[in-house]
Amino acid sequence: MNGAESLVATLVESGVEVCFANPGTSELHLVAALDRVPGMRCVLCLFEGGATGAADAYARMTGKPAAVLLHLGPGLANGWANLHNARRAHAPVINVVGEHATYHMEFDAPLTSDIQSVAGGVSAHVETVATAAELGAAGARAVAAARSGMGQIATVIVHADAAWTDGGVKAPPVAPEPPAPVPEDRIDAAVAALEAGNAMILAGNLAVRKEALILAAAIAAKTGARIATIGRNPRLERGAGTARTERLPNPAGPQTKALKDIRNLILVGETDPVAFFGHPDRPSRTTSPECAILQLADIHDDALGALKALAGRVGATAADAPLEPHDPPALPEGKLTPDTVAAVVGALLPENAVVADESITVGRSMFAATRAAAPHDWIHLTGGAIGAGIPMATGAAVACPGRKVINLQADGSGMYTLQALWTQAREDLDVLTIVWSNRTYKILKDELANVGLPNPGPTALGMLDLGNPPLDWPSLARGMGVEGRRVDTVEAFIDAFRDFVEVKGPRLIEVAL
Repeated sequence: MNGAESLVATLVESGVEVCFANPGTSELHLVAALDRVPGMRCVLCLFEGGATGAADAYARMTGKPAAVLLHLGPGLANGWANLHNARRAHAPVINVVGEHATYHMEFDAPLTSDIQSVAGGVSAHVETVATAAELGAAGARAVAAARSGMGQIATVIVHADAAWTDGGVKAPPVAPEPPAPVPEDRIDAAVAALEAGNAMILAGNLAVRKEALILAAAIAAKTGARIATIGRNPRLERGAGTARTERLPNPAGPQTKALKDIRNLILVGETDPVAFFGHPDRPSRTTSPECAILQLADIHDDALGALKALAGRVGATAADAPLEPHDPPALPEGKLTPDTVAAVVGALLPENAVVADESITVGRSMFAATRAAAPHDWIHLTGGAIGAGIPMATGAAVACPGRKVINLQADGSGMYTLQALWTQAREDLDVLTIVWSNRTYKILKDELANVGLPNPGPTALGMLDLGNPPLDWPSLARGMGVEGRRVDTVEAFIDAFRDFVEVKGPRLIEVAL
């Protein structure tokens, strides 16, 4: 057994079932090992950002670690933006990054780089392996690190001669660190905060899974507190039968308004709410200066256990939680607008769908229109690094065969990683991509006034324009092996949505707004 085979065998033994790959020369022995060691599905991606984004969503939807095979430092760097999103999603992802043979390092070949530094910006665990004998054990440690707490990114950097040399040893799995229990004094503090009034429970990450969020909503209902989430959670179970909660808007101004009366904010699996960006003459925190902030459960803590304990203290049960009815919106008429497209999605969303959301500005109407739709999962853009939507949909479809995946996709960010459509076609994944084609970086146009530039000139506006020449998404999709259709009326969108939801395999609709 060579080192590469020992690594693959160890990953399989440790529960890693899928590898999203964009390999190069230094990784070819690892690629060959995928043939010789059974149990690992390998999914080819044409760009590293597609591989890392797919691994992120796969890990979110299964709770299992996903592997990514990348070529040296530049390959890791190409996948870094979606690893940033995966880090913010606390997804268990294991990067396997090739490195030059140990004896070749001194020659500073063209692709030599500081891989450790690149990996360190997103990884909780980084290990470089120089010998075959060490490779299996390093893989087991990486899986344990990735699975610790809610989940983390781990990176194993593999020198090529460690992969091709004999003497590899399959290592047994290493136990991860489970989510930490919450100390009793935090429960006491949360009870006091709820009794003080003007309180909000802000839930995120592990606390927005269905059982946990129902308990949080029950506690809020029992104590007169508000219950909310922020629209950047790794996986939110929602729709009919789930907890009815507020959603704090992402833009700083509306978020500040929503929080202005809160004097006791209880964080469960969340962090302090802050503005995405610093704006001139505006505070970074969106809570009132008079608001006391209490961390009941950190991101890697046992949020469900903490909520169970808190519910017991205040006398709340799941039956106290208000739940969403099944009450989807009526199909709309009129012009295509963010509101009408949201109503179409809410009305026609299939039961048990997975929604991968990178809608950006067009999607601001989407949450309200789908809250009482059929039960579904929603995966957000967690870290704000755009180019995640199409890869996330790809990974979710690998994770959830038998479930329709709906990708709500902004046109500008979709261009970052449209190569992932090819992977959807190659793997025959059941994904419907809906591109909101407003042919502009509208989010940046909205930000101009916020950063003190209310009267931009033609050069500045030109940098935000995607209409010269116009993007042709159906043609782009067909070039990747995916059937596409462009619609410019509500009626045509309804017909296309119905048609494509009924068939399996990848499809795309461009919605001209």
